[in-house]
Amino acid sequence: MDERKLRGTGIVGTLIAAVCCSTPILGVALAAVGLSAWLAWSDYVVIPALAVFLGLTGYALYRLHGRKGAHDSGDQER
Repeated sequence: MDERKLRGTGIVGTLIAAVCCSTPILGVALAAVGLSAWLAWSDYVVIPALAVFLGLTGYALYRLHGRKGAHDSGDQER
């Protein structure tokens, strides 16, 4: 997977998981359509998803930083 796609996936997933964690509107919206029972299991899914996507974003940024460092050191040798 290329760095741009990896970084984009990590960032989008992190934002989606963060919004689901911190938005009380989700509870109101699910209650309005009769699906508020799903909120009982949301912590078991959303918190680990947030951790995974934060890790994915960090890994993508680490690879991006490592690749830039390799290009910079190659330019100095020439």
